[in-house]
Amino acid sequence: MLNALTVDVEDYFQVTAFEGVVDRDDWPVYPSRVENNTHRVMDLLDEHCLKGTFFVLGWVAERFPMLVREISDAGHEVACHGFGHELVYNLGPDAFRKDLRLAKATLEDITGRQVLGYRAPSYSITDNSLWALDILIEEGFRYDSSIFPIFHDNYGIPGAERFPHDIRRENGTIREFPLTTMNLALPGKTLALPIAGGGYLRLLPTNIIHWGMRRINQVDGQPAVLYFHPWEIDPDQPRIKARLKSRFRHYLNLDQTEDKLRLLFKGLTFGTMAEVLGMSAVPVEQGCAARNGVRP
Repeated sequence: MLNALTVDVEDYFQVTAFEGVVDRDDWPVYPSRVENNTHRVMDLLDEHCLKGTFFVLGWVAERFPMLVREISDAGHEVACHGFGHELVYNLGPDAFRKDLRLAKATLEDITGRQVLGYRAPSYSITDNSLWALDILIEEGFRYDSSIFPIFHDNYGIPGAERFPHDIRRENGTIREFPLTTMNLALPGKTLALPIAGGGYLRLLPTNIIHWGMRRINQVDGQPAVLYFHPWEIDPDQPRIKARLKSRFRHYLNLDQTEDKLRLLFKGLTFGTMAEVLGMSAVPVEQGCAARNGVRP
């Protein structure tokens, strides 16, 4: 069964874990590593003849348009990760729509292709921000991959549907591809173990993630989703002084990520998220963002 391979394209200093110590206004001061790291990711996928979905941050796309064009020209899907990596539930509806429009227009102007999918920074569509789904529908997105059916201090909707499904709202319907979890039966309860990737990929043994995704394919008859960030294959990135929990989450086992990915790529079948969902993008008219007054 085909599983969705996804890459959240952002730089190491833009992550939520460092929000309290890295000022957004200082982002341009930090030495960027996203371009080289994303090229490394593309080389890794080429090595295994894989195509994936790259959820690109608008801030990155604006500064590295050639990188986004290279991703698209290589046959990967370009999708939206918002513009400024701000948590959806902190933005509110108006600011979220503005952020979303700018990011989507930036990506479509660069690639000339319709952007179908969205993933919220740090999976920040929660019970407190489900209104974001209405805005995604209104702005023309066909699928979302932001809901994580787990307990977490920054994100998650515990008990949410685990597999791709339609979410119907008053203004339309959007396809949701949740982040993958595996149900573990414990005495008196069921635990949703996150096996979708990212920090969980770096924390858990690879064979557990492989076994869980294979079981979802074979027993549940459903696709899984794997995600990671370009900075997660970069153990030599600059160290940022932050709280112990933040440093643990960000720096844990960075030197193991690439090897773990190689093992998963050899044992499972992957493609783009749009491909798994049976969707395809169409060309868009170039320059629409500037004419529509989206850019400041």
